[in-house]
Amino acid sequence: MLRTTGFASIVGLMMLTSAFEAHATPNCMRDIKPYQLASDTMEWSMTIAPGANCIQGLRWSTMQIYNVSVSAKPKSGEVVLVGPGFRYFAKPDFTGTDTFTLVVVGKNRHDEGTSKIQVTISRADQPIVVGSINNYE
Repeated sequence: MLRTTGFASIVGLMMLTSAFEAHATPNCMRDIKPYQLASDTMEWSMTIAPGANCIQGLRWSTMQIYNVSVSAKPKSGEVVLVGPGFRYFAKPDFTGTDTFTLVVVGKNRHDEGTSKIQVTISRADQPIVVGSINNYE
């Protein structure tokens, strides 16, 4: 009886925590080009549906990141810094395009430096909803 109750409790907790997870849009980033921390500016792009969110890391294999900051905030969503990365949340009424700029400070192999990443967000096409095919007469 104790094993069944313990197992049921674990399953219940797993279901409860999964209900509160934020669901990020898979493969929302496009055109990710590596930055060099050499006073460079990279342009990235993202496609996202209204009300969805996208998470992206900023670390490359030979890089240490000391600081990430937002130098230009988005107007049609919110960007939140998450460790050496970010998460963008599109507003439910998001239309058109949005942009924001990140400043990354760190060390690339032996040299310390800064890079800017300008992210342009465009709205993903809405999926087509098809009615029931069993309602034919």
